[in-house]
Amino acid sequence: MFMANTIEKKLFRDVPLNDHFFDSLKKDYKEFPDWYRSKAAEPAYVQYTDDKLTGFMYLKIEEGEVADVTPPLVSAKRIKIGTLKVEAHGTRLGERLIKKAFDHAVVSQAQEIYLTIFPHHKPLIAMLEEFGFREENSIKETENGKEAVFVKSLDHSKITGDIRKDYPLIETGQSNFYLLAIRPQYHSQLFPDSLLNTESYDLLSDISHTNSISKNYISAITDIERLRPKDILVIYRMKDDRGPAEYRSVATSICVVEELRSKKTFKNDNEFLTYAKPYSVFSETELRRWWTRPELFVIKMLYNAALTKRVIRKTLADDIGLDREAYWGFLPLSREQFLSIVNRGGVDGRLIIR
Repeated sequence: MFMANTIEKKLFRDVPLNDHFFDSLKKDYKEFPDWYRSKAAEPAYVQYTDDKLTGFMYLKIEEGEVADVTPPLVSAKRIKIGTLKVEAHGTRLGERLIKKAFDHAVVSQAQEIYLTIFPHHKPLIAMLEEFGFREENSIKETENGKEAVFVKSLDHSKITGDIRKDYPLIETGQSNFYLLAIRPQYHSQLFPDSLLNTESYDLLSDISHTNSISKNYISAITDIERLRPKDILVIYRMKDDRGPAEYRSVATSICVVEELRSKKTFKNDNEFLTYAKPYSVFSETELRRWWTRPELFVIKMLYNAALTKRVIRKTLADDIGLDREAYWGFLPLSREQFLSIVNRGGVDGRLIIR
């Protein structure tokens, strides 16, 4: 199962400054304690692993020119990551915080996300670059030293074709589209932003321990073998025991396939476990049971978007045209059906590159 990792939104004053987690920030920035206390009433995202503080991120909206770097960044609406620190120890927990920065940028209609960072923070820089942050020619110079400036653009004209670097943008030009079903007991763990409590919800209101970008979905459905990198999946949460499928089965999320692995591509069960366990909802014991099946597939995918409005089975069939008689565990969709789901689901249009 996922490790005991939680993300919460807390006021600065409710996160003790004397926690050893902040020692490196105090070392990098002489003014950090005074700055931190000045933000007492402002919120930040804090990440805990087994009750230990392992991540902290402060975000703010800025409009106009960024004048405290040389040369300045041109006028735009941006999300500034004012503070970002992660103690992930190789577990890639920083993805959970970075995803929240992307969510803020989408909700606030920002054009870019940026931060300044000292060059010695190499693991953090590597993660930022993996998700499309680019080092600018600008420098921020203070009494603390020189910081590099990294910017993530949400401009469609700057896509690279690499789905991780382009995240959360979804390029649809060469993709096939499919509906992929998941049982409700697993859905809430893999896709926490895709809630069913209300008809619509705020992307930023749900803070969860499983808020990562990367996901591993494991299945024995043989038709899954047709998947290719960059194919697009509409995640379909199957019915629970609270009502009929027409109203309780619902499309919730959009994911992009990064890689597909079948059982025959693994040398043995240990290699399968090493690959599959990160970002899977299954425990090691459950994964070993999966290994005993003659066929199994691991879909490595990115969690690009949550539908902010429910699209129930009745709507999918009656209004969007999905075949009621077909098997909905893994169902091909037309481009028109996919775009209709996206539109009805309230996905921000800027995320879709058509």
